[in-house]
Amino acid sequence: MTPELNVGTLLNELFIDTVRVSLPLFRPELCLVATIVLLLLCRMLPLLRYLDSGGIALGGVCFAAWYAYVDFLSIGSQMGDSLLSATEVRNELFGGLLVFDSFTAFLRLVLAGFLVLYVVLTKVSGIPDREDGADFYSLVLGSSLGMCLMVSANNLLMVFMAVEMASVPSYVLAGMLKGRPASSEAALKYAVYGAGTAGVMLYGISLISGVLGTLVLPDVSFEISRVLAAGGTSGSTMVLCLGGLMLSVGLAFKLSAVPFHFWCPDVFEGAAAEVGAFLSVASKAAAVALLVRVAFAFSAPVGDAAVGMSANAVASVDARHFVVYVIGLFAAVTCTFGNLAAYGQTNMKRLLAYSTIAHAGYIMMAVAAAVAMVGISVEGARDAVSAVAFYLATYLFMNLGAFGIVALLRNHLKSEEISSYAGLIHGSPGIVVAMAVVLVSLIGLPPLAGFVAKFLVFSSLVDAITVGAESPLMLSLLIIGGFNTVISLFYYLRVLKVMTFDPVPEDRVSDPFPFVSISGAMITGLVLPVVVFGVFWSGLYAAAHLAGVIAS
Repeated sequence: MTPELNVGTLLNELFIDTVRVSLPLFRPELCLVATIVLLLLCRMLPLLRYLDSGGIALGGVCFAAWYAYVDFLSIGSQMGDSLLSATEVRNELFGGLLVFDSFTAFLRLVLAGFLVLYVVLTKVSGIPDREDGADFYSLVLGSSLGMCLMVSANNLLMVFMAVEMASVPSYVLAGMLKGRPASSEAALKYAVYGAGTAGVMLYGISLISGVLGTLVLPDVSFEISRVLAAGGTSGSTMVLCLGGLMLSVGLAFKLSAVPFHFWCPDVFEGAAAEVGAFLSVASKAAAVALLVRVAFAFSAPVGDAAVGMSANAVASVDARHFVVYVIGLFAAVTCTFGNLAAYGQTNMKRLLAYSTIAHAGYIMMAVAAAVAMVGISVEGARDAVSAVAFYLATYLFMNLGAFGIVALLRNHLKSEEISSYAGLIHGSPGIVVAMAVVLVSLIGLPPLAGFVAKFLVFSSLVDAITVGAESPLMLSLLIIGGFNTVISLFYYLRVLKVMTFDPVPEDRVSDPFPFVSISGAMITGLVLPVVVFGVFWSGLYAAAHLAGVIAS
């Protein structure tokens, strides 16, 4: 007999689980929620309008960063003592909608740390102004809340909700510059593309759940293995492939991967440089984290699904083969197009937009390598995910530093064109050195953090080739990655050539950039870690390697 459902007992267990397990591990997100509410109250209540919205936002994200740091230390100590395995420190939150593990803890710490630096940068650069501050920071923190949910999503429905929570506030942020038609056009393009990809992604999720009968990511992995092991009909297999491709549309949109990148250059050029920094770093990190979770769910047999599948082992490998080639194709095309298109740009924000697209390609190469090594080399897959985590952590400082310099030079020179940087070395050598550090790091040259990050990505491809995991594709990606690194030399160094060798424009009336100032200290704080992590990178890699346990 089926036991009678006791609603009271069910609600009591749900309440206990929420209070004792879910909420304590959800503290960084709760800090963001509380800060958003306080900022909205500042906008609504006349007595609170005199409060500094930037200070409130900074306080809230500092609390979020502290709790994220505490959670990461806690899970790191548990796993470091070898008392618990990776699966035992994995906690499902709110009925399985979210998951807390070492991967969540690390990426959430990266996002929280980025927000602290980002709020300080906006206060230094002066965007937003005091009137729009509460609205601006509410949108930034609301989008960041969605990104935190993307990092920890454990359900396809939560995947869609998290992507939309991160995207919708971003549409408004892109149009925050008042009186600029380019800003309004950027917001409109971003919203139109976002709405289209959201509909495609949601339909893909409905196809997947219809065939598999589940929305939970670990169960998706189990059901795909079961369907393929049973020799699923061609119809169900085609529907699964179509649903997976439609789901990848939404992920590719957030990653600005080719051919879903069209919004990126126009939005970055039309929006403020500070908004471009937010979309380029935080949105990228969350999208990559979500890609890792979804890719592993669709390619890795779990539990008993792989048992007794000797006759159908090829079918299971085909699922992983499909995922690896989709990600690999996106990576190769995205990386190549981004670098080639960046070469002819004259606007610095537009150049950094194509640079962002290219770096998404590099990161996806490591994701493809990680998925390819699932079930073949556990340590190799973990190292590949660790390379992704390390790349995102260093990319934070590289790209935020680049956009920060662009924002501060915009205030000083009243221009964001590369030609306006001509001859800056003569009067402002400090800012030129800072720009050189971040651009050379973005190229991937030693001894800077970008070199270590790119070296780890390429090493993951070599590991995949060594163990025979999709070797032809991995070799192709390795060659394409090296070729694109050479291409990127030209357009990054062209900016430095303008800043150092080109003559100073006769019509320049601004004074030299005051590097010994609050603005200079901000730039130094962003650029210094790029140098430090290029030399002393073992500590950061140890933390990233902990995040790679998701592949174990």
